Amino acid sequence: MSFLRRILGRREEDSQDRSGPVSDDEVETAEREYEREVLRSEAERLDELRQRQLRYADRAWTPAPQGGDRRADDEDAARDS
Repeated sequence: MSFLRRILGRREEDSQDRSGPVSDDEVETAEREYEREVLRSEAERLDELRQRQLRYADRAWTPAPQGGDRRADDEDAARDS
């Protein structure tokens, strides 16, 4: 865990500042803020083309499946048993 703190630039004192239990609202708010930060860093890392590709990935065309469920070695397995 300490290597993560060093990488992220946090000190051990920061993690020990809070005393007492944390409410669900605070956890939810912190989680949403973290997710926004991750999305922001991803947007900065990717160029415009890659952002567009990710945005429209769910609408991408995929070819129709070919063939069936039968495979080339199915007959061999049936004969062996």
